[in-house]
Amino acid sequence: MIVKNDEISDSLKGLKSLLDQREAQGLNPLAARSVDGIRRVPEPRLESDYRQGFAVDVDRILYSLAYTRYFDKTQVFYLIENDHITHRMLHVQLVSKIARTIGRFLGLNGDLIEAIAIGHDIGHPPFGHDGERFLSDICTRHGIGLFFHNVQSVQFLEKVERKGQGWNLCLQTLDGILCHDGEIHNRTLAPMQDKGFADYDREVMEKKSGRKIRLVPMTLEGCVVRFADTISYIGRDIEDAIRLNLIKRSDLPRESVNRLGNTNGTIVYSLVTDVITNSYKKPYIAFSEEVSEALIRLKSFNYEAIYMNPRIKKHQKTIRELFEIVFDRFLEDIHQKHLDSPIYTNFIDGMSAAYIESHRPAEIVRDFISGMTDGYFLKQSPDGLNIKPMII
Repeated sequence: MIVKNDEISDSLKGLKSLLDQREAQGLNPLAARSVDGIRRVPEPRLESDYRQGFAVDVDRILYSLAYTRYFDKTQVFYLIENDHITHRMLHVQLVSKIARTIGRFLGLNGDLIEAIAIGHDIGHPPFGHDGERFLSDICTRHGIGLFFHNVQSVQFLEKVERKGQGWNLCLQTLDGILCHDGEIHNRTLAPMQDKGFADYDREVMEKKSGRKIRLVPMTLEGCVVRFADTISYIGRDIEDAIRLNLIKRSDLPRESVNRLGNTNGTIVYSLVTDVITNSYKKPYIAFSEEVSEALIRLKSFNYEAIYMNPRIKKHQKTIRELFEIVFDRFLEDIHQKHLDSPIYTNFIDGMSAAYIESHRPAEIVRDFISGMTDGYFLKQSPDGLNIKPMII
């Protein structure tokens, strides 16, 4: 049978309505519906566009320049020669996979989960959390607020991408990215519903100011990604550390091993199973008390034995100095209008007038540096080019 193009077109026009109907009938009553996605600037949709709102967000993030730069950004271990160590690109893919697995069993919106997951670390600067801390100190001294990668993630997606136009993502996606913080441990997390863009904007400003603020996602999907962030890195970092001979498997805390296992696979499976079991048909996402305690012990072990291990901090002082040098250099280039500087040729040129007018020079430098890959950052200073990766 030959199917004509106009028949296909008619079918596609009805596909989005069919998908919306399936969501209404098949998702958890507390799940986010694509039809409820809120954009800061309403967008008339073409009849031929069969994608739902959160699926559009996934595509926009996936094809963003910032997403592409994940490929050479540190997750935990930097300047170490080993091709099997986790980098930021793999981490966000693991978060997405784990979160979508949990969401499938809980009847949540998979597109929203994926959008939040793949976008949650886009604002991470070069050299992981060390780079984040160094850049935050510099930003504070220049009076532009603290630097947090979650805030910078939404900054990129809303105000930097597409030469300052941003991607006009749904509030639910932006909120999940802003509130994803996997460093904070929650045994139970219930969404803070009914937020609007005014609430979101206030949370961004309060976070940057340094005032204590408890960021809670507005959707169950956002809560799932927050849990999945921790689940994805806790065991993976252990495997990387063992591969680098920083720790031995026998070093892991016995109480945690007895409950969660001693490999990344068993740890992930144990945590995911526990979350599904304790969150099924609940208005929140949760670990059991026993698993939560085991996870807290394991996170504490990772912090002391891995993240603060002096063997991986050999270049920390030099990297901190490079952040100072590179920031000052580009700030001076803006003040002196050095139009051949990379901050002009690779960033400012072509930027919208709205972006330039609404950002101070130090904020522009912050955005430029935080978007760099590790390798590109090192190339901005002769001292960076002299750094040799460690073999441990």
